[in-house]
Amino acid sequence: IWSTKLLSLLFAAQQWGPVCEGNPTNEIRGCDKYGCGNFGAPRHVGVDVKCHDGATVFAPFSGQLSGPIRPFHNGNAIDDGIKIEGGGFCVKLLCIKPDTYRGYVRKGQRIGKMLPMQQVFPGIISHIHVENCDRSDPTFHLTNGQQDQQDQQGQGT
Repeated sequence: IWSTKLLSLLFAAQQWGPVCEGNPTNEIRGCDKYGCGNFGAPRHVGVDVKCHDGATVFAPFSGQLSGPIRPFHNGNAIDDGIKIEGGGFCVKLLCIKPDTYRGYVRKGQRIGKMLPMQQVFPGIISHIHVENCDRSDPTFHLTNGQQDQQDQQGQGT
C-alpha cells in the first residue's frame, strides 16, 4: 500500500525547478507574431519558458551537462544551448549561453544566461526553448501541472 507521504515524495521528485530568473513557475510563452510557445504548436516539439534577455538560467533538475547545441546552425546571437541528463530526464535548453558545457549540476544551480533573443526576433516574447530529448511534452514537469490546467480553463498566456 502506498502512503500519502511516499506518493508526495515521488511526485516532488518529478517536479522540475524554475529555469529562468524572474519566472518561478516556468510560465510558458503564449502566442506572438512569430508563433506560439506551447508543445505541439507548428514546428514545435518543446515548450518556450518565458525569460528576459540576459536573465540567469538554472538547472531544472540535477544531472550531467553536455554541449554545445547549435539549434539554428547559423551562428546568430541565440544559436547556443546545452543538454542536461539525470534522474531519468534528458532535456535540451536552447537560446542560452551556458557557463560551461560539461560537468555535473544540481537542481537550481546557475548554468548560464539567456541570450539576446530580441536582437534576432524583435518583438518576440523572449524565452528559453525546453525540449525533451525524446521529443515528448515537458510541460507537466516544468509547471507541476499548472499550465495544463490554465490551458484547459482558457486562461493560458
